[in-house]
Amino acid sequence: MSQDRSGLLPSSGPERCGCCGMVQFEQLNEEKVFKDPVHRYIHVRDRLIWDLIGTPEFQRLRRIRQLGTTYLTFHGAEHSRFGHSLGVYEIARRVIGIFRNRGDWDDSETMPALCAALLHDVGHGPFSHSFEKVFGTNHEQFTQEIILGDTEIHRLLSRVSADFPKKVADIIGKTYENRLVVSLISSQIDADRMDYLLRDAYFTGVSYGHFDMERIWRVMRPHGDQIVFKFSGMHAVEDYIMSRYQMYWQVYFHPVTRSAEVILTQILHRASRLYRSGFRFKQMPDVLIRLLEGEIPLADYLRLDESVFMYCFQVWQDEDDAILRDLCCRFINRRLFKYVQLSRDQLNADAELTELFRSAGIDPDYYLEVDSSSDCPYDFYRPGEEEERLPIQLQMPDGSLHELSRESDVVRAITGKRRTDHKLYYPKDRVLNLSDSLPEKKKICALLHING
Repeated sequence: MSQDRSGLLPSSGPERCGCCGMVQFEQLNEEKVFKDPVHRYIHVRDRLIWDLIGTPEFQRLRRIRQLGTTYLTFHGAEHSRFGHSLGVYEIARRVIGIFRNRGDWDDSETMPALCAALLHDVGHGPFSHSFEKVFGTNHEQFTQEIILGDTEIHRLLSRVSADFPKKVADIIGKTYENRLVVSLISSQIDADRMDYLLRDAYFTGVSYGHFDMERIWRVMRPHGDQIVFKFSGMHAVEDYIMSRYQMYWQVYFHPVTRSAEVILTQILHRASRLYRSGFRFKQMPDVLIRLLEGEIPLADYLRLDESVFMYCFQVWQDEDDAILRDLCCRFINRRLFKYVQLSRDQLNADAELTELFRSAGIDPDYYLEVDSSSDCPYDFYRPGEEEERLPIQLQMPDGSLHELSRESDVVRAITGKRRTDHKLYYPKDRVLNLSDSLPEKKKICALLHING
């Protein structure tokens, strides 16, 4: 039998208490800690959690950035989904501790909740959202496949009981019967959002995403199948909502980051189209071939990380296809597209530009892209809406519940208001390098408001 990272033999599984029959999870001989810039320390006392962190599937998250291409805008944004996942686990652990100390928590739900918090992002692919958009994958689906499939994570979870992996997968998939546990991991104020707002603000160096997280913890109260907040903590909740709003528009939807995502997406589209047309790549990893061919087995998916794609982008700078070569050079060397702002009325007004680009020898399929970003900082379910968003409830001094925007003028002002931003991205250098004798150049510059 192989030894684990602490030099101890792996546990054969949890035991049950002789008095109550409750599962007793093995504790480590010594508490393990991770030094963390957001939470100071992340504490691990349970052998199951420690062993899950050591699995190849979880360690893969070290090789996937939390914020995709944002490092090309904010140079500090090199943090990984590994660190974020540990942070979500730590928040869940601390909140459960607060609930337990008040007698508001069912201890049998502790380990399923902690495992779900730790593993909630384990199915993310490289450059998560751009990757999913091109290849039609779903990280939540892959997360559940990793938990339920032929993986080390599944084998560890199965030691608890045959149905334990499904419990963890159901929490992440929001189908778990205990909705209180689900809301701890996935709701409008949950462990996931609290960690990524603070962590992303820290690593990007901005001040927008900061809020009083510990104050929010102290005013959280289990109430039936949801978590509510004491009225006395309303201002901390307001601060959280505004932090989320500011982070989306100042960091997550930053136009430079979006430009990098446009180029990344176009690289993947071009590589896919070339492969389907029979183009012979000088270098192409086998795992990427299986991805381009369609359905990718879980074992191959787990071999995909950002180092694989960055290697491809590096070597594809020498490919024979001019478009792929140019797009990869742009991404690797940060020669990004410029943009012009579009109003809603202008969204379909790029037809003329498309023809002008094509006439000038610039392929508009890869060098002219409208990108739209949209966010609603706070909303909740209303009859007739397709998507259900549970409202944030404040517990009033008399014990009654009031929806947040009923009491907060700040939140009321932004409730249900979706802000959408449209930008047209294009290679300004390619336009300026067009010959002045081309009649298309002057028209393109005029439409894009380019001087010179």
